[in-house]
Parts: sequence; C-alpha cells; structure tokens
Amino acid sequence: MHARTTTIQADRSKVEDGIARVRDQVFPAVTAMDGCAGMSLLVDRESGRCIATTSWESEAAMLASAEQVKPLRTGAEQSFGATSSEVATWEVAVMHRDHASPEGACARVTWLSGDQGLADRAADVYRTLILPTLQEWDGFCSANLMISRESGRIVGTVTFETRAHLEATREAAKDLRQRASERLNAAVDDVAEMDVAMAHLHVPELV
Repeated sequence: MHARTTTIQADRSKVEDGIARVRDQVFPAVTAMDGCAGMSLLVDRESGRCIATTSWESEAAMLASAEQVKPLRTGAEQSFGATSSEVATWEVAVMHRDHASPEGACARVTWLSGDQGLADRAADVYRTLILPTLQEWDGFCSANLMISRESGRIVGTVTFETRAHLEATREAAKDLRQRASERLNAAVDDVAEMDVAMAHLHVPELV
C-alpha cells in the first residue's frame, strides 16, 4: 500500500470551508479513481495546518493519479484560503486498527528523519516497541507508520477516541518518542496534535 499526503497551511477562518470542500467534492472524486483505497483529513484548527492523505493499492496507481488530483488539490487550497500545498508520497509500512475512529477523534502525528536505512529499521521498531505500548493506552483507536526510503523520513500517526485521551498520553508519548528515536538513531522533526475531520482510509491490517 502507498499513500500521498497533502499538507495545506489554511487561513484559520476558512478551515471549515476547506473541510466541507474535501468531504463533498474531493473525497468522492478521488475515491472513484482506479486503485484508490480511501482518504483521511486531519486538521489543527488553532494553527490552520491541514493534512489530507489518500491511500492507494499500489505505487503505480498512486503515480497514475497524480495529474488527475491536481485540479482537486487546487480547489481545496482555495477553499482553505491557501495558495500552495506540500505533497509527499509514502509506503505504508504498518497499519493496525483496534476499532474505528468515532466522531470527535484526535490524532498525534510524529515525523522523524535519519539515514536511508531508517525506513527498514523503523518498521521493525514500530511493530516490536511502539505498537504494543500504544495498544495499552486508554482511548487508542489505531496507528500507522509510513516511510520514505528515498528521503530517509518516516511519519507515525496514532488516533484516539477523544482529545482528552490524546492529552492524557502526552508525557508517555514524549518518553516513547525519545526511546524510539534513540533506538533508530533518528531525529524527531515535528509533532502535531490534530482533529480527525475525516477517516476513510481502507488500508488493510499491516503488522
């Protein structure tokens, strides 16, 4: 499985307009494309950062859709009050769902970088160290790890039932990040706590 992420820095006053555009226009159009396996949207209403992720059954399907999604992306940028976006492509290395995310769910997203061998090491560490720990936390819904072998970057997302559950795990998550980054010899580039505006990624269990 592969995924494309589009990160938009929205005008905070237009976040809801952007969500509506993605839900009503972008989502139906993208998921009708060959090989698309779903879409999710995370938003930070305070900062305006929004991340749309589409999942694909193969790298070929993802690449073949690149031109088709461009006008959809432009329309979404306009609705969010943005003039550009940052696009990245990933391989989905780990996906585990305990249960579906309810309305009001929140997610913590963590980006790390390292050498080109990081991607292979990360999948093993995520399965053996990180995922077993996450599954013990109250309110845990799902977790996934996406990797970029070319850039030496990885991104992990953990979803919780409520913001209260997410906030209650902040210190534990900080400790887990420290342990994982040391084990991987990787740098933690960024951490974001975001609302789950849409969750329709139909990626199969990959653990």
